[in-house]
Amino acid sequence: MQVRSPNIPKSLLLFVSALLLVNIGQAYFTELLHDEAYYWYYAQTPAWGYFDHPPMVAWMIVLGNLIANGELGVRLVSCLMGTGTLILVWLLIDRSAFKAFRFKIYIWLASIVLVHAYGFLSLPDTPLLFFTTLFLFIYREFLRKPNSGIAIALGLSMAALMYSKYHAALVIVAVLASNPSLLKNRYAWGALLVSIVSYLPHLYWLYEHDFVSVQYHISERPNQMYRFDGFTLGYLLNLLALFGFTFPWVYWGLFKFRPKSQFERALVFIAYGIFLFFFISSFQRRVQTQWLIAASIPIAVILGRQLVENEIIRRWIYRAGIANLIVIAILRLGLINATLFPVPFETHGNKDWVKQVETLAENAPVVFENSYRLPSVYSFYSGKPAFTLVNAYYRHNQYSIDDSESKFQGKRVFYIPIGNRKTPYAFLNQKGEERFGYFIPDFYSNQKLTAGLLPNPPVPGANQSEFWVYNPYKFAIPLDSLQFGIAYLDRFKKVIEIKEVKSLKPKKSTQNVMARDSLSFQVKMPENVSDTPAYIRAVVKRKRQLWGLNGASQKIKP
Repeated sequence: MQVRSPNIPKSLLLFVSALLLVNIGQAYFTELLHDEAYYWYYAQTPAWGYFDHPPMVAWMIVLGNLIANGELGVRLVSCLMGTGTLILVWLLIDRSAFKAFRFKIYIWLASIVLVHAYGFLSLPDTPLLFFTTLFLFIYREFLRKPNSGIAIALGLSMAALMYSKYHAALVIVAVLASNPSLLKNRYAWGALLVSIVSYLPHLYWLYEHDFVSVQYHISERPNQMYRFDGFTLGYLLNLLALFGFTFPWVYWGLFKFRPKSQFERALVFIAYGIFLFFFISSFQRRVQTQWLIAASIPIAVILGRQLVENEIIRRWIYRAGIANLIVIAILRLGLINATLFPVPFETHGNKDWVKQVETLAENAPVVFENSYRLPSVYSFYSGKPAFTLVNAYYRHNQYSIDDSESKFQGKRVFYIPIGNRKTPYAFLNQKGEERFGYFIPDFYSNQKLTAGLLPNPPVPGANQSEFWVYNPYKFAIPLDSLQFGIAYLDRFKKVIEIKEVKSLKPKKSTQNVMARDSLSFQVKMPENVSDTPAYIRAVVKRKRQLWGLNGASQKIKP
């Protein structure tokens, strides 16, 4: 594989080195975001996949923790990736007239709002940005002179993209759409084969876990009724947030840009493809700003080239970029010092509330209700075990599929519910709000029980149904410790109400749901449901607990 020697000026090295030092300092002094703590929890058990995301972010944290401790260990690889992303973007801009405009290009790159966030935070979007840039760099070399070495590198970069975030598929598909002749290129097919083989471990992990990530993101994620202001207008506002004060000239420059090569055509297809995909998605669900982040790489390259060639864009991007940098500097300081931030934020006060809970818990493990973030934050800052017990009003997460539940069974735990019923055990949470907990002397949970109703789909108006429950544990569960119910969901899969089912008639005589076995029984369907449901879900609970999240949503037959 032959790649042209990169032309990296000393001023660029000084620029990225300075930004790297700033990012390392920020990483060290800033408390973790709650999601970062959750991904740190991922990293405690290295694997080929996790409930919400592919494993790249966890692997980064594992590597960083080999070198450093604390917040810096979690974020060290992210800092390095952020630096690598900027260098690669510079190389992709690739204009001979660089020298006269280097400083203004540095201002442009430094002014991209989310480049700062993902220059040190350990989130899945950080490797997504880096590997998108690397993929484009290798693809440009592939277009210049395809060969076996470049094809292997291209395949590995595609696999790395997909190991970062599932949205990465949009980048790969957009490149293919921009250049259909790749379908006739044997090296392109070789790159695809390399990427698939490299991705097989994650595909096998998905298979072993019943494609839990795919099911969650596609079908089990709750939604809500379409509202223009919260959905499509929110999407349009996210487009502005991507680039801050530079947005008018960024999108004008993108609109005015006319690709002159197959590579530039790929840049345009990625940017517009991502924007179009999520614009359409905005009519179905809320679009989060970070979902659009991969589009910032081709736009960074396009605008970098426009800065060299268009004086008007160069002048206004420079001015607006400086304004961006002033705001970004204040916000970055505010991430460390709460007094500089306009509202309470996730990076403030975590050590304080964790210390309070640790004192209240008296060395007992802590169980949080309906939060996968808070137990992760607690474990990171206390070094002690924590768990989340989810119910029918929440969602599954990594704690639902790993073996963490087994470590809490039968133990005395300190339980922190969502409700705010007063107890003698009070603490102030990260926002300064008073929260309460209480002790459970012998905690048991069976949230891995799965359940469902037959026939599937259920028949509306039926008086009876067959309720089945499967016990995946290594021990039997007494029937008299459980209650069974049906959750009625609206068309957005939000719970309307839950009703207990009666008249249980097991098909076999037993007092237990045996280990790794299923049990079926006829149930009388509840009456007087308060609203017309679109879905139902079989739910199970231990007595004195809330209804669990056991069955998949089942669409009611029209």
